[in-house]
Order: sequence, then structure tokens, then C-alpha cells
Amino acid sequence: MLDFAGYGPELLKGAWVTMQVAFLSLFLAVALGLLGATAKLSHNPFWKGFATLYTTIIRGVPDLVMMFIIFFGGQQALNIFFEYLYDNYEIDYFINVNEFIAGVITIGFIYGAYMTETFRGAFLAVDNGQIEAGKAYGMSRGQIFLHISFPLMMRHALPGLGNNWQVLLKTTALVSVIGLTDMVRVATEASKAEHAPFKFFIPVVTVYLLLTWISEFIIKKLDAKYSVGVLKH
Repeated sequence: MLDFAGYGPELLKGAWVTMQVAFLSLFLAVALGLLGATAKLSHNPFWKGFATLYTTIIRGVPDLVMMFIIFFGGQQALNIFFEYLYDNYEIDYFINVNEFIAGVITIGFIYGAYMTETFRGAFLAVDNGQIEAGKAYGMSRGQIFLHISFPLMMRHALPGLGNNWQVLLKTTALVSVIGLTDMVRVATEASKAEHAPFKFFIPVVTVYLLLTWISEFIIKKLDAKYSVGVLKH
């Protein structure tokens, strides 16, 4: 039986950090995705152009590069700003970007662009006739969104949303490169110290596979919920 040479508790803590990063990033990505999709579908040229620029840049820059830019570049930009405040207004302040926050913001920001396209396509797939029927029944815009647009949109968005989540989950492994003590970083350090990479990365693989299996189960349940009354071929 493996005892992980005393690294077991650290691996568990790292796994918990990984899950926190993943779910908080998902929450941020979904929020940005809904905002981005709304902006892209709007008739306002500024917001439509801004959302298009956002998705274009994100999809063209590697995730690792974006993480370095936000963590190191963002920290430097903030401190330059605070130096300006000190030089001109004698406001003395220094900020050190937290690795956990930087990881969540980076991953959420990246996958918000992919969620934008997923939700945009899903909103376009909603039958406009059902929305018009809701208006004819005297439903408010909020009621139409809650009871008609959102459930129908989710039915179309779930496959893409599920795929984005699965990729996002694997992307959490990148946070180890900016110094966050997740399970990948713990496994890497333990492997170097004990010269046994297979021993320490098997638990990491197991956790990711378990999260993937649970995610697929939940997505299937959600798909069944939002597909009630729909004939599937």
C-alpha cells in the first residue's frame, strides 16, 4: 500500500485547491459567456465589437501565455499605476497578485470567450415563435427569459458547455507554473524529491478522471432535465 512518503495530506490539499480553481473559474466563465453572448447579439456596435475582439484575442493566444501575461504583466501594470499615484498624490500602495486569484481570473477569462460562442449559438437556436407566444400571453421580459429563453437555450448549450468544462478542468493544471500549490505542483515536487513520478502522478490522474466522470454524470442529468418533451433521434 502506498504511503506517498508523507505527501498524502499535501496531495489532498492540492486536490481541494484544484477543485476550487476549477469551479470558481467555471462560474466566472459562465458569467462572462452570458455577458459576451448578449453583447454579440446586441445591436450596439460598440458592445458587439468589444465582444468580438475579446473572443478573437483569447482564441488566438495560448492559455499558458495568457496566464503569464495576467499574473506577471497584470501585477506589473498595477504597481506602475500605484507608483503614479504615489508620485503625484503621495498615495503609497503596493499590490502582490495572489496566485489563486490570478489562476481563477485567467482561466475564467479564457473560457469566458469560449462560453460566449457557445451561448451565442444556443440563443440563436431558440425558436423565436415560442418567445412571441410568451409575449402574446402577456409574459414580461423576465418571465420570458426565465421560463422560455433560458431553458431552451440551455438545451442547445449543454453539449458545448460540457465540452468547455472538461477542457477547463484539465487547464487547471497550468496554475502550478505560477506557483500555486495545487495537486500537480505537489506531485511534481514530490516526484523530484523521491524520484518516483509514476507513484505521485497516478493520484493526480485519478482525481481528474473522477471529476470528469462526475461531470459527465451531471451533464447527462441536466440534458435529461432540459430535454423533457423533446424527441431524440
